[in-house]
Order: sequence, then structure tokens, then C-alpha cells
Amino acid sequence: MFRTFSLVAALALGSLSLPALAQPAPLTQEPAQVQSGTYVLDPAHGKITWSVNHLGFSTYVGQFPAVSATLTLDAKRPEASRLVATVDITRIASLNAALDKHLATADFFESAKFPTARFEATGIRLTGSKTAEITGQLTLRGVTRPITMTARFNQAGTNPLDKQYSLGFDGDARIKRSDFGVNYGVPFVSDEVTLHLEAEFKRQLPATAAASPAR
Repeated sequence: MFRTFSLVAALALGSLSLPALAQPAPLTQEPAQVQSGTYVLDPAHGKITWSVNHLGFSTYVGQFPAVSATLTLDAKRPEASRLVATVDITRIASLNAALDKHLATADFFESAKFPTARFEATGIRLTGSKTAEITGQLTLRGVTRPITMTARFNQAGTNPLDKQYSLGFDGDARIKRSDFGVNYGVPFVSDEVTLHLEAEFKRQLPATAAASPAR
């Protein structure tokens, strides 16, 4: 009996020295409750959908499915946050094999020579409780031009599937492809291209916090 009591007491005392288990952060749609930190885009849930007007008959839609991005978020001063994104142009997807092949040529993206596009935010301005205007430099086909994107905060908190703290946005931008040297087909295919972005970011823990303590 004494040995059993001693074992229980030792386990109880030992548990007091263990760090408290991190509690899942509740899901929130309130920007003021979002955690600051460095976030990396979840590649499975980060996409750019593009659309153009085709001869006035229809709106043609495709995707850039391979996007990587890093967001350094200052929740108390969102205007001080930083965002950098890279798009793999070689992975453009229109669900039409012949068109995808044409888009890779010099008529459009010349993706063998210019395989990636890059966006770096230069300014973030809040326009509402859950909206912001993001200005930045877009480099596409070797040409850099300023663009403006509108962003909307969706939700933040611990993802119930992978248990990682996550942050979700969507956004829209309009660019003229001729600004980047892509003139083929204008005006039959519209010069203006609409971009719609969906992004789920995962917060990255510092290396010291992410590592398990030695036992």
C-alpha cells in the first residue's frame, strides 16, 4: 500500500513540473483576436483563379494552382505586416490541354524563360473591420508593375483537421496583361484580367517552441 501511494505521489508531483498543454485557439471571425506571427501558405488551399472576357460571348476561367507565400502579420499594426508570394507559371491550368500549351509560348507567358511570377506587398491599408487594400509590385514575364488587391479576412483559429493555428483570406485584383507584355488576342480576348485569390495560412512556431524537450 505504501509503495502504491508513493508511486501515485511521485507521478502527481512530476506532472506539476510539466509545461501546460497548449489549448486549441477557438475559431474567430474577429480580426482583433488573430495571433501575430509568421505564416506560410498551405499549398493545398491557396489558389489564384483568373478570368478574361472571350469575344463578348463568355467569361473564360482558369487557375494558377501552385502558389507559395509568406505572411508576417502584426495583428496590432496590420499596416506593418509583410507579404511575399510566388506563382509557378508553368503550372497554369485551364482544363484545356491545347490552350495550356499555347499559354506557355511567347504569345502569352513564355514560361520556359519566365517560370515564376512574384508579388511583394509595399503597403497595407485597412478599409473596414475585415477588409484591407494591399498595394505591391507584381513581376510577371520579367516586367514589374504596381498593382492593388482588395483582401477580406475570413477566419482564424486552430484548424480542427490538422490542429494548426490557421488564418484565412480571400481577395481580388484586376490587371492589364498588356502592361506585362502579353498582347496576344487583344481585343478579342480582354486585356483586363480578373484575379481571385483564396488563401489559408499556417502559423509557424519558433524552432525552440516547436522542438520537443529532451527527456
